[in-house]
Amino acid sequence: MMETPALPLEVISHILSFLHSSDRKEASLVCRSWYEASQDHQFQRNVTFHFPACTSSLGFIRGLAQRSQCSLIISHVDNSSLSRQVLEELRVHLGPQIMGLALPGSSMSESSLLNLLPCLSGLRKLDLNGLDSLFMSGAFLSREEQRQKVRIALRNLEELDLSDLRYLSDLTFNRLTGCTPRLRRLALAGCHIAFEFDPYRGCPVGLGSSAMLSLRNLLRLLRDQSSTVCCLDLSRTSITPESLRLLAQVSDLHLKELSLQGCKELTDYSIELLCRHQRSLRKLDLSACTELTSRSVLTIAANLKQLESLSLARDWRMTDKGLADLMALPNLTSLDLAECLHVSGVELVKGLSAPQCRAQLENLNLRNCTYIRDVSSLAQLLTTSLRELDLSSCVHLTDPSVRAIISHLPGLVKLRLGFCKEITDWGLMGMKEPTDSYKPSKDMEDKGLSFTRTFGNMGFFQPPSMPFEDKPRLVTDEDLGAFREQEAASLRALKGLQELDLTACSKLTDCSITEVLRFPELQRLSLSMLPEISDESLVSVSLHCRCLTSLALSRCNRITDEGLVRALPHLHRLQHLQLAYCNAITDRSLNLIVQHCRRLRTLDISMCKDITVTKVDFLQSHLPFLEEVHYRFVGGADLILTL
Repeated sequence: MMETPALPLEVISHILSFLHSSDRKEASLVCRSWYEASQDHQFQRNVTFHFPACTSSLGFIRGLAQRSQCSLIISHVDNSSLSRQVLEELRVHLGPQIMGLALPGSSMSESSLLNLLPCLSGLRKLDLNGLDSLFMSGAFLSREEQRQKVRIALRNLEELDLSDLRYLSDLTFNRLTGCTPRLRRLALAGCHIAFEFDPYRGCPVGLGSSAMLSLRNLLRLLRDQSSTVCCLDLSRTSITPESLRLLAQVSDLHLKELSLQGCKELTDYSIELLCRHQRSLRKLDLSACTELTSRSVLTIAANLKQLESLSLARDWRMTDKGLADLMALPNLTSLDLAECLHVSGVELVKGLSAPQCRAQLENLNLRNCTYIRDVSSLAQLLTTSLRELDLSSCVHLTDPSVRAIISHLPGLVKLRLGFCKEITDWGLMGMKEPTDSYKPSKDMEDKGLSFTRTFGNMGFFQPPSMPFEDKPRLVTDEDLGAFREQEAASLRALKGLQELDLTACSKLTDCSITEVLRFPELQRLSLSMLPEISDESLVSVSLHCRCLTSLALSRCNRITDEGLVRALPHLHRLQHLQLAYCNAITDRSLNLIVQHCRRLRTLDISMCKDITVTKVDFLQSHLPFLEEVHYRFVGGADLILTL
């Protein structure tokens, strides 16, 4: 019998190109030829590998040596011999192939980093976020021979993240940025920057401070590299209106991205000056700038004609005013109005329906905008270009709103409806809830009139029902039959959905979850705080959503070990699992997680009274990629005594 000839790698690569990235990753494990085909350059662009500094990382780093380039995120690097060995492996086997390097949660020494940096000649992005251990002594890059070697290696560096560095000073900042002449992106979020007054000297800030980073020093860098710097992050700093004016007026500086998140001293006037001098801005983050009002929105709409992304989240003084004008910006694709408590959406609807509307929104965030009522009109006016929609905690959202989203926004990839407690099974199923004619209660028919001393209920009328007592009509088998005839009108119409949040939509039951949640590309799903769903929903989700990497089931008290027995064998890709307050699960579930969820990275089993700490220790020792386990008060620990 003749053997079937093997397909050429080019043909296999072409076949794999039709798969979703997560499916392609699974396919690469089938055999060596499929693995080699999955390494084709068309699949390996901008690949970032995230791993801790541990013994198993040594062999992994050697395996990466075959790649022409890659980016690395290596966590928990310290001064131990193992961490030094990991860095040595990077230097020997990868070196020039590393395009990006980040070291989150690390506390490495200056010498360790300075031994590595000269070898990273291909580096384009360096993230030193929170690495205080490098800058605490103030001696980082103090020797000229060190700076010469680092300057050669970092001559093409484009992105530098120095956020949350408490000990960054003018001296250390100048030494490092003096080695990076072609910076495009600079992040200083959360750094202690002296913008106008030096608290150590009691006088205006001067240049060359060894204790802190000054505005004058930052302005010097921006002037020197104004031809390349286009993205700046000063979030969570104490930047003042006058400081922002000076920054915006730096000659030949043309910013494309600026993040000022949480800069609480900024005013509308400072934003007007910014917009007047930096008209080329494409991305602007003003979230949590609590002094800003709708006057800033009008200024942005009038001046920033190239704007693509705008965040005004948690700007509590914002109103609807100006939002209609934003819809005339031709390039606007992302708008974040989360927690803008006075926004009702009226001006958004007006702007979207205006003849001059040219915005093609792809991402709209209205989380916690509790005055939003007319979601149906918004959905009809938002074009099919919308990919992400967040309506979490929009408490007036009802079933007709959900049906409008389904009908008019078929291209959604992410949909968040958490805490929209009026949504029922009928909304997800795309059906109108039948209205039955009034029928007197059986109690009233049997008892007739009743008279009491309080005259609380004399029998002529029933006591009024309270809003929280109203329950939706239960879905019957007849209703399910009607649904299956027109299921294309249900949430299933959003075929490309990758993220869905239904947290605390407490009126949802197994009826809609089992019939509607069938998304082959769904990766993130939250069903937390749904008291009516049971193992039936969990099993159905596991069978029809096999690409899930994140699943939240906290406070779902009807989820049991039996449901996990049937579901977990189908959820091999899970990386994040939340089961907090699920009191019906036991140690048996942890055994199943160890057996089937080998890629798990985070797990929350807090307040699960029948899980023991011993079994948690067993789980932590057997899952190779596990980074974090929350197990507060497991095993029935007494919360009061523990506190």
